[in-house]
Amino acid sequence: MSFFINDAMAQGAGGQQAGTLELILPLLLMFGIFYFLLIRPQQKKAKEHKGMVEALKKGDEIITNGGILAKITDVDESFLTCKIAENVEIKVQSHAVSAILPKGTIKKL
Repeated sequence: MSFFINDAMAQGAGGQQAGTLELILPLLLMFGIFYFLLIRPQQKKAKEHKGMVEALKKGDEIITNGGILAKITDVDESFLTCKIAENVEIKVQSHAVSAILPKGTIKKL
């Protein structure tokens, strides 16, 4: 078993040490990949959602994150009052809206 240890020591004595750039370059490359594939698209999607939420107005037809189809009847600072059926209104947080539907999608509300 001792001959493996001697070989390892002999290898370490004559080898070159890696430079600082060679050690940091793979980390920078991995960070760049994560940034362009994960972080940047997520930030872009969050920015689009924030713009959509700020553009909500009375009369818009929406889908909530829970899958409820509703028509906005009142817009507050952070809550929306939505009509989901005849004589049925609910309050929903404005950031819980997942999509705005085209006008006329929900019939007879």
